[in-house]
Parts: sequence; C-alpha cells; structure tokens
Amino acid sequence: MSYKNLERRLADGGIVILDGGTGTELQRRGVPMDPEAWCGPASLEHFGELEAIHRDYIAAGADIITANTFASSRLMLAHAGYADRFEDINRTAVRVAHRAREASGYAGITVAGSLSHMVPMAGGTARSDLARAPGEAEMVEAFGDMAALLEEEGCELILLEMMYHPDRMPAAFTAAVAVGRPVWAGFSARRGKDGQVLSFTAEKDIPFEEVVQVLADFDVAAAGVMHTPSDVTGDAITILRDVFDGPLTAYPDSGYFKMPNWQFEKVISPSEFLKFATEWVADGVQVLGGCCGLSPEHIAAIAPLKERGRA
Repeated sequence: MSYKNLERRLADGGIVILDGGTGTELQRRGVPMDPEAWCGPASLEHFGELEAIHRDYIAAGADIITANTFASSRLMLAHAGYADRFEDINRTAVRVAHRAREASGYAGITVAGSLSHMVPMAGGTARSDLARAPGEAEMVEAFGDMAALLEEEGCELILLEMMYHPDRMPAAFTAAVAVGRPVWAGFSARRGKDGQVLSFTAEKDIPFEEVVQVLADFDVAAAGVMHTPSDVTGDAITILRDVFDGPLTAYPDSGYFKMPNWQFEKVISPSEFLKFATEWVADGVQVLGGCCGLSPEHIAAIAPLKERGRA
C-alpha cells in the first residue's frame, strides 16, 4: 500500500506487515558480505538476488519493503574502500526495491529507506571499533547525505533502525526528520545480567528507558523495538509505551552477529515467531516484521495477523 493508505490502516487500528532481514537474507542466499561494510556494497554486484528477496517478502505478505541501505552510509563505505561509490550503491539499492515492487504487480507496497547509526565494527564481533568511531561532524554529514538520498530516490518512509547509542542517535534523528518524509524509529535492546532491559550498547549498561527519551525531542510517526531477541521485545515495548503514544512496531532478530557474517544458530521457527507476534498485537503493536536472521517464511507466518487487526 502507499504510505497514505498504510497511515489510514494504522489510524483505523489495523495491522501492517513489514519485511524481514535483507542483509542476512542476502548472506543466506550465498552473497558474500564485505569485511568492512557488511551487506552495503552487495547492492551493486548482486542486485538480482536483492530484487528476488524483496519480491519474496511481497509474496509473503509484506506491506513494506526496505531498501538495502542500513550499512551503506559514508561512515561504513569509506573504511571499505567505497568512498566514491556512496551514491551508486545507495541509489541502486533503492531503485532495486522500486523495481521489485513494480515487478510484483502490487503497486501499493510502501518502499522504505533504512538509516542506521552503524559505524565500523571490530572483525569477528558484534561490537563497534572504538578506535574508528566517527566524530559528531562526520556523523551529521553522513546521516544528512543518506537521508537526502533516500528522499530524492522516492522512499515514502524512513526507518531509523537500531537506534541505541545516545551519542549517535541525535544526529540520525535530526537528519531523518529534516527531509520531510514520515519517520519510524526502531530501538534495539538487550537483557542485562539482572534481567533489566538495556540499550543494545555493549560498552556499558544503559537502561532502555533512558534511550527512548530521545523521542521527546523529535516528531516521529511510529516507534518500536527491532533487532532485539523476541523474548526481550515485549518488555521493551512496555517501556516504550510509557513515553510514546503513537503506533508501535516490533521486528526482532534471531541468531547473532560476528562481523561480517550473521550466525544462523537457533533461529526462531516461524510458528514460534507467530506466537510472540500474536502477543505483541494483543499488547497494542500494529506493525510486525523481522530483522536479521528472519526470512520470508517468518513473514508469511505472521501475515494472517492483518486479518485479525481488521476484526
């Protein structure tokens, strides 16, 4: 559906289905991941596989497909040797998503652009490489360039994804809101040793409730929890609901990351994922999907919840 139709569905209390993981699905289908920029550069050489993934998510019931731009800001591409290919990589990613929508015959599908605050990571880990952490001015420029490109290429929606680091979030939010497209904010969380819900930030323990306070400073159309284990997502949504009264989103991950590859170990089954998603809908979540490790099969499993949302 176009974003206006999607917006009306949410206003009427309906359910919207987002796609699943894109980068991890490329890897699952044999596309090599870049050791510095993960899935970002894959859009150039593997656009056929990327288009097939988008089309598979549409066929599975997704109302929104997300361009493969999560890991392709200038912050990531420069360290991977692609500093001069920023526009080529990202314009290709968005155009492939549009082409997949057209080829599917479902003109009403919304094409979203992903904007993350991902920075260079230490190889073989899921941790940022602090020695290569960008300064504020560099982040402002990089996120501004990405948001402007997503708007120019016709993304109807900007997804702020994996928001969790208090030093990086303001620049990402500012850039996304500035271009005038609807913005949905997706926060990432983890469980602390004492059971507390914390920001995904690995370097220190930050209560999740502190991270989502950023919403007080920015006008977003929806907010939720993503790239978070399913058994943490519900508790994080409860915390988020205390500070945000708009539509809620939930799209968890499953497995774990060792830069540059996702580890598909103990990935949640589609039937178990449906059980969690059903609980989230009962708790007021209106947008459901998947992140890293989740596939078109997972999206097909939850797509029938759209009918329940209309009831």
